[in-house]
Amino acid sequence: MKILVCISSVPDTTSKINFTADKSAFDKNGIQWVINPLDEFALTKAIKLQESQGATVTVVNVGDNTTEPVIRKALAIGANDAVRVNFEPKDSYSTAKEIATVAQNGGYDLVLCGKESIDYNGGSVPGMVAQLLNQPFVNACVGLEVNGGEATAVREIEGGKETISVKLPAVIAGQKGMVDEKDLIIPNMRGIMGARTKPLQVQEPTSTEVKVEGVSYDSVPPRAAVKMVSPDNLDELVRLLHEEAKVI
Repeated sequence: MKILVCISSVPDTTSKINFTADKSAFDKNGIQWVINPLDEFALTKAIKLQESQGATVTVVNVGDNTTEPVIRKALAIGANDAVRVNFEPKDSYSTAKEIATVAQNGGYDLVLCGKESIDYNGGSVPGMVAQLLNQPFVNACVGLEVNGGEATAVREIEGGKETISVKLPAVIAGQKGMVDEKDLIIPNMRGIMGARTKPLQVQEPTSTEVKVEGVSYDSVPPRAAVKMVSPDNLDELVRLLHEEAKVI
């Protein structure tokens, strides 16, 4: 079985996010980049299938050469090889198109990814990849088992969980719960050293077409100062809730 895992390079959650002076893009200065956490759940699941079923695991990333440390970390976690499409992603469509091209050319049985990236939170790439490949798609999975040419996925729905059977090849997007957090793999020294020699193929994009373009970005406004109200002054509390907080 051949598995393709899509990984994004995103800012570490501890990084302070700023925008350029014209508010047209992220300010990348001083940012620590990591594997998108939701993609890491998918990657760990792929490694488990590698161990249990002898699957080969390829990671794919759409990005410039600054994403290679993140790709090498994925290789250190256990992926067999990697593909980097040399194109800075501009929108979901262009990203999905390049991933779909890699998947189609590689003849993969299963495409795994996180349900969204934690930077833009668009959540549209996995579904677009499935559509471009004309393959079944299951989103927001919290469980996955593969048996021959069929996968059984579990996804959360309102009030419970839904179990779905899907024929391979397919695209499956996961989230927290796809594997236990305690099972997420921290690369050891052997894995880090081995990652340096694993194949990392760089290929040029098939197209640079962009259908949706971000115009501007704004930071979250700072929180207002906290106002303390005496427990004995209920009239003032009601006034503040009504006139300032506007919640009553």
